[in-house]
Amino acid sequence: MEPFKTEVEAANGLHEAYNKLKSQISKVIIGQDEVVKLVLTSIFCQGHSLLVGVPGLAKTLLIQTVASALNLSFNRIQFTPDLMPSDILGAETLDKERNFQFIKGPVFANIILADEINRTPPKTQAALLESMQEYKVTIAGHDYFLEKPFFVLATQNPIEQEGTYPLPEAQLDRFMFNILLEYPTYQSEVEIVKITTGNEFPEVSRVLTADEIKFYQELVRKVPIADNVVEYAVNLVHKTRPKTDSGADVSNEYLEWGAGPRASQYLVLAAKCNALISGKYSPDIEDVQATAKPILRHRIVRNFKAEAEGITVDNVIEQLL
Repeated sequence: MEPFKTEVEAANGLHEAYNKLKSQISKVIIGQDEVVKLVLTSIFCQGHSLLVGVPGLAKTLLIQTVASALNLSFNRIQFTPDLMPSDILGAETLDKERNFQFIKGPVFANIILADEINRTPPKTQAALLESMQEYKVTIAGHDYFLEKPFFVLATQNPIEQEGTYPLPEAQLDRFMFNILLEYPTYQSEVEIVKITTGNEFPEVSRVLTADEIKFYQELVRKVPIADNVVEYAVNLVHKTRPKTDSGADVSNEYLEWGAGPRASQYLVLAAKCNALISGKYSPDIEDVQATAKPILRHRIVRNFKAEAEGITVDNVIEQLL
C-alpha cells in the first residue's frame, strides 16, 4: 500500500476503505448495514464476532462476502456433535520415514467461519479458545503460530436449542461482539429475492489486502481518546456489576453477574474505530454508546427475576445508557 504522509491522511484512508468495503458487501448483503458495520469494526479492532440469528438471514453468506472483499484466506468449519478438536486444529501423523509431521487443520486461515458453534461439545468449542486469544495452536507441546490478520466469525441459531451446547462464559468473553440479526424489512426482502432468484450473481471486488488490514488495525490503537470518554466506558461497565458500590439499581434488580474488564477494553477500541469509520479523528461518548449493546449483551447474566418478568439483557443495557 502507498505510505500515508500523516496520521490524518491514514485516518481518512480508513474512512474511505470502509466505505468501499461497505459498497462491495452491499451488492450481495441487502439491508444489514448495522451488522456489516459491526463485523468490519471487529476486524479493524482485531476482535472476533458471534452472529446470532434464525436460519436464512445470510449469516454464512455475509462472512463469505467479507472474506472476498478483504482478499484473505477463508475456511468454513461446520460444527457438529461428532467434531473433534483435531478436526479444527490439525494433528501429527507419521510420514513414510516414520517421522511425526504436523498436518494443519482448517483453523490455519485468515478468516474462520465457525458455523453453528453451539452444536459441538465443549471440548471441541474450547479448541478455538487458544487460537482466538493467543493466535497460536499447541499440539504435542509444539506451538504453531497463526498468520495475522486472524478472525473467528461464529454463527449461532437461537432456536432449536435441543441437542446444543451453550458456549461457556469464558469463551463468550473472547468474542468482541454478539451481533443479533433481525428479519429483513419488506423492501429489503423484495431486493434479496430479485437478486437470489436470477441467473446472475453480483461479483465482489477485493478492496483491502492483509498488510493494509494490519496497518489499519495498528492505526485504530493509535487514535487519541479523551480521559472522560475512557472513564465513561469504564463507568458503564462498572454499572453492570450488581451488589457492588458502583452497580446501578437496574443491575442490582435484574442481573446476576456483570461484565469484566475486557468489556471496557473493547468499548474503548470500538469507540476509536467507530470514530474513524465515521470520518472523525477522536471518539466521543456517542461512539462508546454506538457499540455498547453488542459488546455487553453476552457479558452480563440476568437473574431469575429478570427472566420471570421478561426483562431482556438489551432492556437492561438501554436503561444503563
